[in-house]
Amino acid sequence: MTIVTEYFDEFPFDGEPRVLRRDEELLLSRAVPRMPGVSWDPIPPLKVVHFDQTYQDGAFIPPRILWEGETGRIEWMQMNFRQPMYHRNLDVDEMSYQIRGERTLMTEHGTVELRDGDFVRIPVGVAHDNYGRRGSHILWYFPAPLHDVGVVVRTAEVLIPPFAGWQAETVNEVHTDCLGGRHCDRAVQLSDETLLLEQAHHESGRLAVLSSHVDTDSTSWVWRGAQHAIGVVDITDSDGTLYRRRRNVDEVQYQIEGTRLLISANGVVELTPGSFVHIPLGVAYASVVKGASRHITTVTTGKLDCVWDAAADSEQWDHARIEAYRAALFGAADS
Repeated sequence: MTIVTEYFDEFPFDGEPRVLRRDEELLLSRAVPRMPGVSWDPIPPLKVVHFDQTYQDGAFIPPRILWEGETGRIEWMQMNFRQPMYHRNLDVDEMSYQIRGERTLMTEHGTVELRDGDFVRIPVGVAHDNYGRRGSHILWYFPAPLHDVGVVVRTAEVLIPPFAGWQAETVNEVHTDCLGGRHCDRAVQLSDETLLLEQAHHESGRLAVLSSHVDTDSTSWVWRGAQHAIGVVDITDSDGTLYRRRRNVDEVQYQIEGTRLLISANGVVELTPGSFVHIPLGVAYASVVKGASRHITTVTTGKLDCVWDAAADSEQWDHARIEAYRAALFGAADS
């Protein structure tokens, strides 16, 4: 018998979680009907999506919508071009994490160069354009407002020209709602780009670039709102006997660095850099890590559905296989 600890917590995580002792083999098992005619809904596997973190040469592809619901959307995008428009969200803050490559972000709240590991939030209603060079990034669209609560490493500036070779032109400006989605254009017009960039002189706000580096074995929140939060989790040498169950939020994780075995009753998956995984609310999970691991966690009180057709399913492991995996990394544990 392997006794593990479960932290049963609830968003917004402003109190201590309940701490429960569990028999791990039972925790990872499926319930058995105890009377005729009684059954439970099928328990679906975890959904997993993977994109290589290095730039993949090829033709232009639009943003990949991975998870979405009525109150949010998560996308992945590869970029080696300049966006063909300035975009203005009418209903959401737009957050991003720069996975690889360089990207110039030009907005009415200033211009900033983004590099590997940078987080940045564009407030609702602020026009913006992107110029990416062999890069990829994650995008989140959540109803405003979210608040910057992470460590600021630099802020945007008023830069005209915003990058080498730039020339003043008339540009397209598109206003959308529907969580920044396609086919939700509400106004489309031409605009003077110089006036858009000079608007930063008249704004009190500046974009803040936030760090993805956190203390070992901790969670550091980058943004928080009434219904959503995004942060970074560092784990070092974990045998996976500490489980966590979120009472009231769906969670999507993105593996930044290291290899991590994610264990749950809904399935087991080995996560490598570039992997996304969705953990529905109420599902207990643990991470087995030898060495160091870092991932992004996104939690939301709104339900998220995987809409990426190429998503893979997690595998079902029996308890003996999980124990063997632990033993291979850390040696045999006492029962």
